[in-house]
Amino acid sequence: MQNDTASHPAPRVGLVSLGCPKALVDSERILSRLRAEGYEFSRAYQGANVVIVNTCGFLDSAKAESLAAIGEAMAANGKVIVTGCMGAEPGAILARFPNVLAVTGPQQYEQVVAAVHRAVAPAHDPFLDLVPPQGIRLTPRHYAYLKISEGCSNRCSFCIIPQLRGDLVSRPAAEVLREAETLVKAGVKELLVISQDTSAYGLDLKYAPSTFQDREVRARFLDLARELSSLGVWVRMHYVYPYPHVDEVIELMAAGGLLPYLDIPLQHAAPSVLTAMKRPAAQEKTLERVKRWRETCPSLAIRSSFIVGFPGETEDDFAFLLDWLKAAELDRVGCFKFEPVSGAPANALPGAVPDEVKAQRYKRLMETQQAISAKLLKRKVGSRQKVIVDALTATGAVGRSSADAPEIDGTVHISSRRPLKVGEIVTARIDRADAYDLHGTVAGY
Repeated sequence: MQNDTASHPAPRVGLVSLGCPKALVDSERILSRLRAEGYEFSRAYQGANVVIVNTCGFLDSAKAESLAAIGEAMAANGKVIVTGCMGAEPGAILARFPNVLAVTGPQQYEQVVAAVHRAVAPAHDPFLDLVPPQGIRLTPRHYAYLKISEGCSNRCSFCIIPQLRGDLVSRPAAEVLREAETLVKAGVKELLVISQDTSAYGLDLKYAPSTFQDREVRARFLDLARELSSLGVWVRMHYVYPYPHVDEVIELMAAGGLLPYLDIPLQHAAPSVLTAMKRPAAQEKTLERVKRWRETCPSLAIRSSFIVGFPGETEDDFAFLLDWLKAAELDRVGCFKFEPVSGAPANALPGAVPDEVKAQRYKRLMETQQAISAKLLKRKVGSRQKVIVDALTATGAVGRSSADAPEIDGTVHISSRRPLKVGEIVTARIDRADAYDLHGTVAGY
């Protein structure tokens, strides 16, 4: 392996980050620590002294992708450190790649940094190697993920997240708010609040208060949301289970402090399937609550994800789900075909659904939701929407409305006579809509 340490005296680290935004935040923390120690970063395997692969281990398909990424890094570089969710199962990794330098589990930042130290010692220069206060981020400059807790205390039958990341561990409210404040001062215009179970935030701390700006703030979902809403930027809530106290947060959205957006991982609607999934808040009458939320905040956009082909799911259960979707009219929906996960209790459930049936149900659900999405977006034609600019085009820009999270939801294509800037929030008149995206013109031009 050749590297360019002759022209770059500082040791160089490559990184591959797979999986969800929570894993991306883990990668950012590792990079921030290494950068503070004088390491530089390489975008190419050949330019790195060592490569870190942050893996995903939630589904078998994700594990396969992780193993492929490790193999690619080993072939191109040869010095590889593996971390992340799949790192919680080191045997599967070492069986395929016995020569990796180290394998660590999720959130084990110190072990990753120590492994990098063993592979290539830092060459720290405190006068040159300065890290910005907001740390190293892998997202564009105008938005950032804000992780408020680790782990999950739920025991959904299809999920092994508690086995990989442990039970819920919430960060003190003051710590979260200081990070948010630092990000905003660095120019972030949108904070995306993430965790495994955002609405359970603080439960493990018994909602203990901590001091932020000379006042006590409880580690409670509503209190944290209220504080974040005062920062003057877009605040978007992800992975919010529909517990009763979420109703109070909807009122903050109606008042304009938070984006009117909820990402709720519902997973199904049929009672028998939800029971088999052991979903938290499954007993809640979510359809009625969605209706009440929209009465409180008419502009509320709701995204969710669903699993089809769960063991024991009958055709009646699936028809119930389709009818539920038509009644709920969710703005954004993702769908997954059930996939057994090693160690998940759901694998032992009776009534396995054939793969061809899963594929048919997936297709029918996505066709149903596409029609719903097209209808909802058509209603926005003629309206004016705030849009955050993500990328520039020859005639304007591509951005997102308050109803669209980056990378998972739709976009707004806008034309403009004046130059736009990435990260700018503009008002656009919506001229037309298709199944998933909007098209408009910057108002007043």
